[in-house]
Amino acid sequence: MCIPKNRINFASMKILFVGDASNMHNCLAGQLRSMGHEAVVASNGSTWMDTHRDINLLRRPGKLGAVRYVLDIIKALPRMRGFDIVEIASPIFLSLKPAKVRMVFDYLKRHNKRVVLSALGTDRVFYDACLDGHTFRYSEYRIGDKPGPYINSTEYQNQEQDNWGKPFMKEFNDYIVANIDGAVACLWEYFVAYEPLLGDRVVHAGKPIVVDTLPYRPLDAVPDKVKFFIGIQVDRTAVKGTDRMLASLKSVCERRPDECEMVVAKSVPYQQYVQMMNDSHVILDQLYSYTPATNALLAMAQGLVAVSGGEPEYYDLIDEHDNQPIINVDPTVDGDIEAKLNWIIDNKHLLPELSRRSHDFVVKHNAAQVVAQRYIDFWTKILDEK
Repeated sequence: MCIPKNRINFASMKILFVGDASNMHNCLAGQLRSMGHEAVVASNGSTWMDTHRDINLLRRPGKLGAVRYVLDIIKALPRMRGFDIVEIASPIFLSLKPAKVRMVFDYLKRHNKRVVLSALGTDRVFYDACLDGHTFRYSEYRIGDKPGPYINSTEYQNQEQDNWGKPFMKEFNDYIVANIDGAVACLWEYFVAYEPLLGDRVVHAGKPIVVDTLPYRPLDAVPDKVKFFIGIQVDRTAVKGTDRMLASLKSVCERRPDECEMVVAKSVPYQQYVQMMNDSHVILDQLYSYTPATNALLAMAQGLVAVSGGEPEYYDLIDEHDNQPIINVDPTVDGDIEAKLNWIIDNKHLLPELSRRSHDFVVKHNAAQVVAQRYIDFWTKILDEK
């Protein structure tokens, strides 16, 4: 992406983040404040993670919770005006039906300079890309030319994202995409899904990690036993593939109990999750991803080695051809997870080097200040436009 040389100098911008996922918007907001910008987060705290927000938009269960939620939004709207940039988390950036979300979206468009989409999760554009048979070689929805395990799971049947396939959701998503001023993708997958629609109005920025606040514990010696760590969101195991990863990990640890062990964190708050990783050597995360996501990057920043997504397409996008430390797992190959775990145990002498390279990778590509600057560059570009 080219930034015009005669661009306006927005020395200090006012940014409003509406919605959050995996603490991403809150992380960006903190970094932007340290860089001299004003940043406000209005969110539900990433639900169970309970992350910081300036405007609390957490929807409580039941009818009373729904009424209170709508009142909270109405009360918050006057505080959501006059920003240079509004960055929304997904087209469904509030826990409301599409028609009501559209009303809030239109309000934000009228009362702020630019509205930008954070492409950071499943929406209709990503859903279509997963199922079109050519954008991805695999996804949570489809592996090769066959439906993935997620499609046949109870988890899929019970959750509302199935609505993305319905005509009214396509109409809603099309409206949002037609009226945003641009999009910033946090993963290769979302960038590839949106690029055919938005062209140079979408950029890839990566996921921000506040490296300086995380304890870096490089693995200085070869461990006697390899300690594997896996985080489980109990209602999202099939979509993330952690059900398959956990089963493979259990199988390997049962066969090789003297050589490895596992630590499992189930739907714990963000700070507790980070603490549970500290003494481990290897993290397992996101089977169907081409890209390391938040959990993997947090672990890598601390010196853990990631078993996750690290496909050639991703490395090509970020122009990284020298340091590729992620142990990539291929969900299209039967037994690939166990094979990679066994390879790690058999080659544990490589873990100290992979530990160092993993940390260096995050510092170079995902440090919060690096990612925030990519956002600033893109926002400056679209604010320059007449």
